[in-house]
Amino acid sequence: MPRQLSRTAFLATALVAASAPTAFAGAPADIDLASARLLVAVELLLADFYGRALRADRFGVPARDGLRRALFNEREHLAAVSGVLTGAGEVPATAEDIDFSYPARTFDARGDIARAGVNLERLALGAYLGAVAAVQSPALKLPLAQIAACEARHLTVFAAEATGHALDNSFGDALSIDEASNALGAYTS
Repeated sequence: MPRQLSRTAFLATALVAASAPTAFAGAPADIDLASARLLVAVELLLADFYGRALRADRFGVPARDGLRRALFNEREHLAAVSGVLTGAGEVPATAEDIDFSYPARTFDARGDIARAGVNLERLALGAYLGAVAAVQSPALKLPLAQIAACEARHLTVFAAEATGHALDNSFGDALSIDEASNALGAYTS
């Protein structure tokens, strides 16, 4: 019986194939690799955040299930963007490489977690939109846009919790690598 690829394996394979050097295309563009490095850090931050939010245990069963699903999504995203780097012969960062920090009281109450989730998911959405605009490999654009769409869905959940309004701006803000890196720096020590 043929083995089916999981969604994670499929996306990771697609991203690696899109960025892997070939005899015709050469090495991936520097901007593609820089974007992948940044997105790996963003995904590590999101995975850390969702793990801490779940451990804080401030949500009921349906919301905890949503947090678990979002954590699963972030892990799949991490595998996919890490695949771009490994496909190019680079070693992606891991959770052990980065110390994340959060403002005081981030995990004290459900509303605090939701507000932090809005900020982090806006960062993720902006980073992915910026990457879609910046990467040179056309094959990377669709998978990165698909991840951006998922991050936008996460944002709507937190926005509904934090503000009572699930819908955010009509057009998400794309962040340059520098802007996303600076925003990410607020959560790293």
